[in-house]
Amino acid sequence: MQIIEFTTDKRFVRRARALKTIETMVRMYCRGHRHEGCAPLCSDCGALFEYATRRLERCVFGDAKPTCKNCVVHCYRADMREKMRVVMRWAGPRMMLRHPIMGIAHLMEESRPVPRLPAKSAKSRSATKDGR
Repeated sequence: MQIIEFTTDKRFVRRARALKTIETMVRMYCRGHRHEGCAPLCSDCGALFEYATRRLERCVFGDAKPTCKNCVVHCYRADMREKMRVVMRWAGPRMMLRHPIMGIAHLMEESRPVPRLPAKSAKSRSATKDGR
């Protein structure tokens, strides 16, 4: 696996695409399993999507973020990661039929090289040595 240096694109195009892909997959899963709810998503699926949105906004890689499957940092809690894995496993194959362009773009993102973690600044390293 090839590793690239960490870079950040200020336009956040990749993260916006990833968020739209996650939203589409969660909606497909919720609708496909006939979850009850008055909004487009049931409460469980809505909570999963909100959690995924917060994690995506706070990703340490910025716009160079790899797909979660290939990421070296697992920022999801174990239970939420398993829920998202179930959703993606169910919705992934169906994406190719309902949203083929989005599905192909997601598959192409998986083949991108994984970036390295950003280097810690000297200030943060000295704080960890001091025990703060």
